[in-house]
Amino acid sequence: MPQWKDLLIEIEKIEGKYGSSLRKPASDTEIIKANHKIQQTLGNIELPKSYIEFLKKINGLNFNGLVIYGVDDVLLDKDVDEDIHGFIETNELWYENEWQKQYVFYGDSDTAWYCFDLKENVYVELDKPSGTLIQSFESFDSMLSDALETCLM
Repeated sequence: MPQWKDLLIEIEKIEGKYGSSLRKPASDTEIIKANHKIQQTLGNIELPKSYIEFLKKINGLNFNGLVIYGVDDVLLDKDVDEDIHGFIETNELWYENEWQKQYVFYGDSDTAWYCFDLKENVYVELDKPSGTLIQSFESFDSMLSDALETCLM
């Protein structure tokens, strides 16, 4: 089991102490719709299996300054009560700056972006807003685990 799943359990326990809970998972249909829309709007981006697995567990996360993007509101089968930072809308926002188009953004925090570098073919944590490389990761799993660990500190 990827480490991020254990870290999500920790976050869920903390949320529970405050009478809150994690978001519901995205459905297979919602993920398929999101995938089609991503191809139409952002180009030929293939979502990593582990990101899809994350979405099937929880449709995005907003915890202690860390945001992991979920399926966009407009693609959901039913309305949700909370704001979701949608994968497509957020990437479109970051793509307003030309240099940022070399990245696929999966999340951000107060100080970092969590992305896939299309040119270097590697997952990265970038300083926000300078874009300076903080560290590289071999997989989406390791990047997500690192991001969750950081927000739990």
